[in-house]
Amino acid sequence: MAKIKKGDLVQVITGAKAERGGDKGKQGKVLRVFPETNRVLVEGINRVTKHTKAGQSQRGTKTGGIEVVEASIHISNVALVDPSTKKPTRVGFRTETVERNGVKRDVRVRVAKSSGKDI
Repeated sequence: MAKIKKGDLVQVITGAKAERGGDKGKQGKVLRVFPETNRVLVEGINRVTKHTKAGQSQRGTKTGGIEVVEASIHISNVALVDPSTKKPTRVGFRTETVERNGVKRDVRVRVAKSSGKDI
């Protein structure tokens, strides 16, 4: 089970501070996780300017120009935000036995290390 998943609220814990043009301390929602490269795409974090080549669509309108998009950030540079304290925390796991339709199963639950509450 992954420690950070799509839809989680994370905070950037490394890099330049916001007053110096960086993203440290900013919080955002995870849009996508890239497990093969250990990177995440976070809403509003690590925004870069992308130049797209000019072209034409089927209707004849011009396309292309300069757009600002989010780039991925390494998963070690973000920390999951504890839902109760709204501060970054480490993630642990706890196993629970759940019974459904008479069948018992062990389920792993993500737990905030600082408060001990479920995420």
